[in-house]
Amino acid sequence: MPNSEPTIQGLNAVTVHITDVARSRRFYGEVLGLKELEFQAERQRLVYALPGTSTVLTMHVMSDPREEGRPAGTVSGVVFSHSDPAAALSRIRERGGTVIAEAMKMPWGLVRGVFADPDGNEFIIAGSR
Repeated sequence: MPNSEPTIQGLNAVTVHITDVARSRRFYGEVLGLKELEFQAERQRLVYALPGTSTVLTMHVMSDPREEGRPAGTVSGVVFSHSDPAAALSRIRERGGTVIAEAMKMPWGLVRGVFADPDGNEFIIAGSR
C-alpha cells in the first residue's frame, strides 16, 4: 500500500515569462489590479500577490538560454477566479487588456473566458456566472 503522506504539500508560486518588465508591470498592476510585492530591476523580476491565497505570481525575462520553461507568449495554464468572469473581462478590456475569448457558460456549468498579457501569455478567468 502506498504511503498516504502527500509528496506535494502546497503551491508557493506560479511563474510566467515576459519580454518587457515595464510593460508587464503596468499590465499586472494597473490592468489586473494585482498588488506588487517585489520588483528586482537587476534580475528583471516581478512578484505579485494573488488575492485569496498565499501563492504568488512571479514573472521575469528569460535571460539565460539554459533556462527551461515555457517561453513568453504561450498558454500559461493558469486559471484565475472571479464571481463574474464577464464583468472581469470587461474591466480588463476597459483598462487596455486583450480579451481572447468572451465569457461563456461551459456544458459543465462553469463560466469562463480568456485574456492575454502584453506578451501573449493567455490566462483563463472562471466563475459561477
